[in-house]
Amino acid sequence: MLCTMLAVGAMAAALTAAGSAGGGMAAAEKWVESEFQPSTLSKQEQLDELRWFIAAANKLKAKGVNEVHVVSETIDTHVYESKTLARAFTEITGLGVVHDIIQEGDLVEKMQTSLQAGRSIYDGWVNDSDLIGTHMRYGQTVVLSDFIAGEGKEFTLPTLDLKDFIGLRFTTSPDGRVYQLPDQQFANLYWFRADWFERPELKKRFKDKYGYELGVPVNWSAYEDIADFFTNDVKTIDGVRVYGHMDYGKKDPSLGWRFTDAWLSMAGTADKGIPNGLPVDEWGIRVADDKCTPVGASVARGGAANSPAAVYALAKYVDWMKKYAPPQATGMTFSEAGPVPGQGNVAQQVFWYTAFTKALSKRGLPVVNADGTPKWRMAPSPHGPYWKDGMQNGYQDVGSWTFLKSTPPDRMKAAWLYGQFTVSKTVSLRKTIEGLTPIRESDIQSKAMTDLAPKLGGFVEFYRSPARVAWTPTGTNVPDYPKLAQLWWKNVAPAVTGEKTPQQAMDRLAEEMDEVMGRLQRSGMKACAPKLNPKTDPAKWLSDKSAPWAKLANEKPKGETVPYDRLLLAWTEGRVR
Repeated sequence: MLCTMLAVGAMAAALTAAGSAGGGMAAAEKWVESEFQPSTLSKQEQLDELRWFIAAANKLKAKGVNEVHVVSETIDTHVYESKTLARAFTEITGLGVVHDIIQEGDLVEKMQTSLQAGRSIYDGWVNDSDLIGTHMRYGQTVVLSDFIAGEGKEFTLPTLDLKDFIGLRFTTSPDGRVYQLPDQQFANLYWFRADWFERPELKKRFKDKYGYELGVPVNWSAYEDIADFFTNDVKTIDGVRVYGHMDYGKKDPSLGWRFTDAWLSMAGTADKGIPNGLPVDEWGIRVADDKCTPVGASVARGGAANSPAAVYALAKYVDWMKKYAPPQATGMTFSEAGPVPGQGNVAQQVFWYTAFTKALSKRGLPVVNADGTPKWRMAPSPHGPYWKDGMQNGYQDVGSWTFLKSTPPDRMKAAWLYGQFTVSKTVSLRKTIEGLTPIRESDIQSKAMTDLAPKLGGFVEFYRSPARVAWTPTGTNVPDYPKLAQLWWKNVAPAVTGEKTPQQAMDRLAEEMDEVMGRLQRSGMKACAPKLNPKTDPAKWLSDKSAPWAKLANEKPKGETVPYDRLLLAWTEGRVR
């Protein structure tokens, strides 16, 4: 779960006074001409959508609803929504919108408070799909697929086109019910300095030392070799001290997302399965044969949170950061570390979010050419030695419109209107260009994105690839995301400082996860509450056929790389590699 860790203020957009009549079609025409271009719709089709929003809003204003209050985390996409789309919606429909943008940690805490109190603080939330397991178990979240077919039918945009949303499968429970509507989406990929990787003298030196070509790493062995090469052999490029790796390690909530965002899965901890491993997922949580009931995270209960693969993942994270990253990395938070690759002294980063694409594409940066094209590229994340074909390849964040049943019905419908407006085809392509967090297949395939592709370092190629389905959010095995997510950063941090070994840290994490799930089991949940397996000898669970995987005799196989051009071809053909 990503957070830029910047609070932009409690109220991001306070718009027209309650009861404002709105500008109607005159305002709609102004916005279509001045802001909502390009679009995959014709201007007439855009105006037709906006005419529908005006009519739907008038029904709610007649019931006394004049303003809605919604919230989302702080990323560029949501800033654009709160500053621009909220104002447009109010000017066109006359419904006021207060769109707060706050730290992700604060947002999750407020939602948790609302769930516990049975009263929603906001009329609508843009909440990560990582909480899908929470929403489907507590029974306090509006099931959107039911709402659309029932009481919300007259307030559901006829041209919403759910099949066009690339992340809808991540907001859908195992029984096929849709709980959330995707609003923004970004993946966690590999980032590297393509210009450095193509320097003949560096390619020769690397090949002479390691026996294979300098290229995009397929496995963690190659990533480690490249990190060592740039940090300890190359050392300086064009007079600048360079490093072969970048990361962050400060004891901070963002450290938890560094792991829950599929780091263990990238190492190969989970079972095979897309979007998430079954029966053991990327958090190391096992579910029963019903694919819904969590039965444990520790190896002693059949989970994998403290398995050899998970311990290996933590050990490599600590080892690489201390050996190959800039010295200040261990004391940085996520937001502090994010801009560092743009400073021009990092060769590669194994854990990099595409949400940074726009920030690292700005003219004048050391990593951008004079013509505005990037010197860097993005590629699929390399995987650890426990990883196997058919496993999740990495993480994808899907921030999604979410509504709680405790919201007064008419206010919820008004917030639903605004949420649909922010993802409608009228505005979605323009929003995608602003924030580079695409949600619609039609937008990804548009000419506008084709034109942008040369300046985005592989972004468009990745999202057009059928292989993108291997990058997925946290899945439904996690029964209570807020309660369990907070355990990670507190347990990982002692391994960074050396207070605990990676094995000790993961043992404690697995134990605490089991303790929380035990409490959830005793307190009960509306659906699929945990039911822990009894503890047994961990050796009985370790296997070479399924998770938790037995320890490999060799955790550093020979490094493997692939030329970037061949990688792009693989993406086009729907292959991860």
